Amino acid sequence: MKPALAEPVATLPRGEGLAYEPKFDGHRILLFTIDGSAVLQARSGRIVTAAFPDLAEAALALPDGTVVDGEVVVWTGGRIDFAAVQRRAAATPARAGLLARRMPASYAAFDLLWERGEDLRPAPYERRRQRLTALLEPLGPPLQPVPMTTDPELAATWFETLVEAGIEGLVVKHLARPYRPGARDWRKLRHTDVHDAVVTGFTGPPARPAALVLVLPDDDTPVVSSPLPPALRSHAGRLLAGRTAENPRGAPRTATAIGIGEVPYRAVEPGLLAEVERGTTRHAVVTVHRLRDDLINQV
Repeated sequence: MKPALAEPVATLPRGEGLAYEPKFDGHRILLFTIDGSAVLQARSGRIVTAAFPDLAEAALALPDGTVVDGEVVVWTGGRIDFAAVQRRAAATPARAGLLARRMPASYAAFDLLWERGEDLRPAPYERRRQRLTALLEPLGPPLQPVPMTTDPELAATWFETLVEAGIEGLVVKHLARPYRPGARDWRKLRHTDVHDAVVTGFTGPPARPAALVLVLPDDDTPVVSSPLPPALRSHAGRLLAGRTAENPRGAPRTATAIGIGEVPYRAVEPGLLAEVERGTTRHAVVTVHRLRDDLINQV
């Protein structure tokens, strides 16, 4: 199932019939309950149930035929830790249980698409929100609805104060609109378009990579950065030395490069973050500002 999407905006939308939610930076996950089992689907369509056994177990408390849209996050020291949730998402089945105990995940739910076999996507957001809170509030963590308000002044306060907890902005929705998979009906307002991203690979020669392959917050699909400047290429080569990972299936890995399409790349082991800037257009170029060697091996 395709999730609904959001279009970036530069100022806080105001007007009648709007709802505001904090924007969490984690992994977008659709959670399904089917015949007594839970299935977790990433935004790309990849099934990631095995990577989050703690959430899959918690989801069994939901009735069959339920689909929830939300964000998987990991909290560290009272702040959202994107590097930690990426490590959880990339875990092998053999390590997933250990990481779940060390870095338990939370599911920040923001929409209810199906409940007990009833398709709620045509219903207005206001009704879906009421059903979501009624469903999840009796359960409590790790499944919980995100906060929501219709007061733009309170939303503005959230925007200014929640950044310390790793909340990067707001998502704005119309109370009367349905859930439209794949459509950009929502709006998102960010503090900045500079983020930490996980380096998962590179293109070009290992000693001087031409570009980095990155996983950005809120999306598990690897993307290729814009070309690295010469000094950063040399630095990346030194930091990535010895980190190349083999593909167990033998087939080359590919990632999306804006303006080019799918390109092959060499994968690397987790352990390096990059500070990146992504444009605010739908197909935005990702520019690497620096490599977070101060945080190396913490992913």
